[in-house]
Amino acid sequence: MKAAIYAGQGGAITIEDLPNPEPGPLDVIIKVARCGICGTDLSMTKGGMWDFGAGVQFGHEYAGEIVEVGKEVTSFQVGERIAVLPSVSCGECQSCRAHGNNVLCGASPGSAMAGFAEFARVPISVATRLPSVLSMADGALIEPLAISLYGVKLAQIQPGDRVLVLGGGTVALYAIYWARRLGAGRIVAMSRSSRRKDLSLEMGANAFVPYGDNEIGEVIEALGGSPQHVFECVGAEGMLMKSIMHVSQFGKVVSLGFCTAPDPVIPGLASYKCASIQFAVGYSMKEFLYIADQMDKGHCDPKAIVTNTVPLGDLAGTMQKLRGPNEETKVHVVM
Repeated sequence: MKAAIYAGQGGAITIEDLPNPEPGPLDVIIKVARCGICGTDLSMTKGGMWDFGAGVQFGHEYAGEIVEVGKEVTSFQVGERIAVLPSVSCGECQSCRAHGNNVLCGASPGSAMAGFAEFARVPISVATRLPSVLSMADGALIEPLAISLYGVKLAQIQPGDRVLVLGGGTVALYAIYWARRLGAGRIVAMSRSSRRKDLSLEMGANAFVPYGDNEIGEVIEALGGSPQHVFECVGAEGMLMKSIMHVSQFGKVVSLGFCTAPDPVIPGLASYKCASIQFAVGYSMKEFLYIADQMDKGHCDPKAIVTNTVPLGDLAGTMQKLRGPNEETKVHVVM
């Protein structure tokens, strides 16, 4: 099969010929249909402190059709279509028992990050069956939808709450989507560029405000008060402090941007607001199953963010383009 391999430490991404995967007793083999390019893929292949490592397969936003099942598999059949939760957990450690968030598993028993390939071996413990009403494009969006759903649930939004979402990327757009689904009142999207204004409004925002000297007043005017919830979905230095400046007294900041550099805040300013900050990473199978069941019942089509599709052979070049100025939101690699 053809598969993308990352050399490590910022090295080349190449498409290589690998043996077709074989299933273990509780695995299925899927023919991958689509895999989304994520911001994590870009940041973890540029040779920084956080790196995928040398000689690895990657790709974690994917869906495909089962072409082979392991000898002990009874819950899935050849021909069924699945989306994949790419983090494999032990299910037995304290974190798994308490939280069910596979990303936080202390045992780290493996990974199913192999979406940029023609075929992938998937443990059935991380397979989510796609209903007939969902397409493969829908399936490849369940993972990024799950990230935002997990974070928005942590905010515990009450009906009518005022919400501000910082950023215009996939996580931000889907944070808007879920905030609207889970009962938010007015929602403001904020970004440095108005390029994704229309998408933000389509996902459920009531208004779009660009960064600027008057942004705090503009947000208050658009929301009818300071935001009770701020979702930081940028992951750049300065965004936590910007969130604190905006959030209301006793409000909550949820950090979904996953900044990997020091990001200073002024605790005194947060203290005078009695604000709280919730950091989040990952998701549980609950989010995957809920999205698969509810994805076609929302106020808009989550596929609206998909702006382009490319073949596997164009992966490396496309990722390089996405690191610079571009007009894309979500690009899917089609096998």
